[in-house]
Amino acid sequence: MTIALIWAQANGGVIGRDGDMPWHLPEDQKYFRATTGHHPVVMGRRTWDSLPERFRPLPNRANLVITRQHDWQGVGAQRFPDVASALASAQQLDDTVFVMGGGEIYRGAIDLAHVAYVTEIDIDVADGDTIAPELDSSRWYLDADEDWLTSASGLRYRFLRYSAQR
Repeated sequence: MTIALIWAQANGGVIGRDGDMPWHLPEDQKYFRATTGHHPVVMGRRTWDSLPERFRPLPNRANLVITRQHDWQGVGAQRFPDVASALASAQQLDDTVFVMGGGEIYRGAIDLAHVAYVTEIDIDVADGDTIAPELDSSRWYLDADEDWLTSASGLRYRFLRYSAQR
């Protein structure tokens, strides 16, 4: 099974503020749908809650939500108590699973991950409260990058892919 991490980050590695993404980048949303489509996605409950209701569950994907709340239910989602059990279940569903946040979930999966899809966004978010995991250069290497592009929203961005050395 391939375990993939996927996130978008502002300068300084900021991936969130107050439970939301502090930017609007339609091109990244399209990239996320195309990349994760038809594969299971693993996320924390706060990430699930941050999705607009009309997009929950994310379509064409098994939605595996990690929460310590034993009685939590989400329509179209499966609840798991930890990263390990969610990944074990995902392994039975597909040969690739995407971990999509938040910060604590990334930290729980990073040592198991094989690839990371990162969208870099050229924006400063001074009050960001969630930071992307650090990809240690002794284990991770950049194997694909694209030129900087400008979004319809005016933001500069680019797509990167990192692979883990085994």
